[in-house]
Amino acid sequence: MNRVGVIGFPVEHSLSPIMHDAAFDALGMSDWLYDAMAIPPDILRLGLREPRDHGYIGINVTVPHKEAVMAFVRPDEKARAIGAVNTIDFRSNIGTNTDADGFIEDLRANGIAPEGQSALVLGAGGAARAAVYGLARVGAEVAIVNRTKTRADRLAAHLKASAGISGVKVMTLDEAADRDMSLIVNCTSVGLHPEIKQSPWIHGVPFPEGVTVYDMVYRPANTALMQQCVAHGGRAIGGLGMLARQGAIAFELWTGVQPPVDVMISALRDALEEVKDS
Repeated sequence: MNRVGVIGFPVEHSLSPIMHDAAFDALGMSDWLYDAMAIPPDILRLGLREPRDHGYIGINVTVPHKEAVMAFVRPDEKARAIGAVNTIDFRSNIGTNTDADGFIEDLRANGIAPEGQSALVLGAGGAARAAVYGLARVGAEVAIVNRTKTRADRLAAHLKASAGISGVKVMTLDEAADRDMSLIVNCTSVGLHPEIKQSPWIHGVPFPEGVTVYDMVYRPANTALMQQCVAHGGRAIGGLGMLARQGAIAFELWTGVQPPVDVMISALRDALEEVKDS
């Protein structure tokens, strides 16, 4: 049996087993299994050693371990630039980050060419680092808005030092609202279930007309921010596709097989519908 999986704490909420197992089933890969393993932060090193020593080919890494695991693997260029690892291949002990590529691929899958976009990224955490890195690498003009400006400043400084990415602006939401932007990317958890009526776009700040909003939140499928966007003549895209596509990159890294992303997305949608109806 070929084993892969995900570690995090907690990890019971992870949808990764559902989408990976759906891909294994669709491809007839019955000798592959994807597990979810809860690893407390204080035993992270042991928690990495156990699956590796028991024949696991690789694992995904989710919160709160994405930064801490960098000390125990060989992070590649993307992981170093973003400052986090979300996928490990135990055969080489290389840690990578598939979030940026998954995000950019999902933009393209939705007909959005990221090159040349005037993009506003909301947030300054790990998801925002991946988004800014991905956008800047393909030539988008990027600005960051975060509730704590110093954290956004640190993000911009980190990417300049780690990846040579310069020109990323840090501004307030009021300043951003006056900017001619074409793409807004929500990398915060504001609007995530159960706080579905909340939006990272502060009440009273004019919402831009006709922009594209990409909300990395995928539960609910239609967030308050997405509704604001559509109400102002824009187009809104949820983050479920990014979840599937970043997972598909890890899947291919471990197996050498390109998975059916449509099957993975369908499995995720079905799982979220079951949760909603339960």
